[in-house]
Amino acid sequence: MPEDVSERSRIMEAAYQCLVDSDGRGVSVTDILRAAGLSTRAFYRHFESKDSLLLALFQRDSERLLAELRADAEAAGSPREALRGWIERFLRLTSETRRRRRVLVLSSEELLRANGYANQRALSMAAQEKAIAEILERGHDDGYFPLAKPAPDARAIRALLAEAFSELMRPGRSMTAAEAAAEVTDFAFRALGAPPDEPAVTGPARKRGARARED
Repeated sequence: MPEDVSERSRIMEAAYQCLVDSDGRGVSVTDILRAAGLSTRAFYRHFESKDSLLLALFQRDSERLLAELRADAEAAGSPREALRGWIERFLRLTSETRRRRRVLVLSSEELLRANGYANQRALSMAAQEKAIAEILERGHDDGYFPLAKPAPDARAIRALLAEAFSELMRPGRSMTAAEAAAEVTDFAFRALGAPPDEPAVTGPARKRGARARED
């Protein structure tokens, strides 16, 4: 690994660990560099400020998650299973100890206060919506989701997932990630015109679904 890449990675991992150790309440550049065993000069070779470092952490994790979700969707046997898998995997993050802790750290007050966080989060949400819309578009074209309007429906599904995710992250949540995923999936499939246990709609049936949407 090139030295500059290794340095950047060391700083980012040190920052994450410092956030864990401080329970997300706050860290300083000095703390991070001490943990990384690097100099101030090394820090400013890669980051303009502590905020830019925190945003880089958030962006990296967001991009990794999106890549995982996309890979699963592409490997799925059908658009219906791709959407089901997306919902299940996304909400399962809340029940996996390591990933849940990472979500908590990367949504801590320190991150929320970072200059540019809102914009970076909006970009992440937009990327997720685009990927979901691609699944819905394939599903509409193949007859799995005859009532789908890909762009607006993707926004609605992403918003519903965000609400379910937030609920699952709260202490004392009333349902499991699997139960929440089943509810979101059932609602989405009904809204898109493809009940969960129904096979793909093709031919005349698909055309009837399209006409129903137009009506």
